[in-house]
Amino acid sequence: MKQTQPEYNEKGVRYMMCNCGAYIAVGETATNVVCGNCTNHRMMVKFPELHEGKPTRKTTGRPAGWHFMNEFVDADGNVFHKGKEQPKLKGTLSPTKVKPKKKTKRRTKEQILIDRHKKKKEVLKKAKKKLSVD
Repeated sequence: MKQTQPEYNEKGVRYMMCNCGAYIAVGETATNVVCGNCTNHRMMVKFPELHEGKPTRKTTGRPAGWHFMNEFVDADGNVFHKGKEQPKLKGTLSPTKVKPKKKTKRRTKEQILIDRHKKKKEVLKKAKKKLSVD
């Protein structure tokens, strides 16, 4: 059987190109290669029923890490202690108020250089004081 796909050897390993352009390491007797992405694509085209009706992720409306909180009360009044629901306490407490996480702004390169210079000045000032005291 004649090989139709481009190939090359590098450090004793033979590579062949898939139809999509990806190179994959193959054995000496390989004549054709198909990468994982192309295989998945072919499966989706051939068997669409496998991918239909796939359950999508539904949000519960609870914040990240709610199950690690000592006590969490959702909007419906369900009470949770460390992630375990307490049905006896349902509706007895007010919903937990979640504070949004404070986002830190990334410093610019210029600001980083300025801060580094200030730090260096302080260190030099301390070193100078120490020398003058001795």
